Amino acid sequence: QVQVVESGGGLVQPGGSLRLSCAASGILFSDYHIRWNRQAPGKQRELVAAIENGGGTVYVESVKGRFTISRDNAKNTAYLQMSSLKPEDTAVYYCNVRGYGDNVWGQGTQVTVSS
Repeated sequence: QVQVVESGGGLVQPGGSLRLSCAASGILFSDYHIRWNRQAPGKQRELVAAIENGGGTVYVESVKGRFTISRDNAKNTAYLQMSSLKPEDTAVYYCNVRGYGDNVWGQGTQVTVSS
């Protein structure tokens, strides 16, 4: 059974940084694509960043230069390093793991950017 667990969210001041983690189990992690998505109150869930099993990355325009997605296949974990955070980054952040017909979401972690 595939399980995905996010961690690392919290309250941070504007301009601050956070690192989110996405730990997956029950899969050959290195074969899977990883996506970070977020959903702000009253808004649709949106893709923030993705990293392919080969390491290629994509970012939504609003986070380019501020967020970095990475993965450590030896630890079955992906990360989202977020810097220069803005109030509009406030959302629940979800990790999504895809591969071999699997499409598994974590429970989400809250990120709040506020002074």
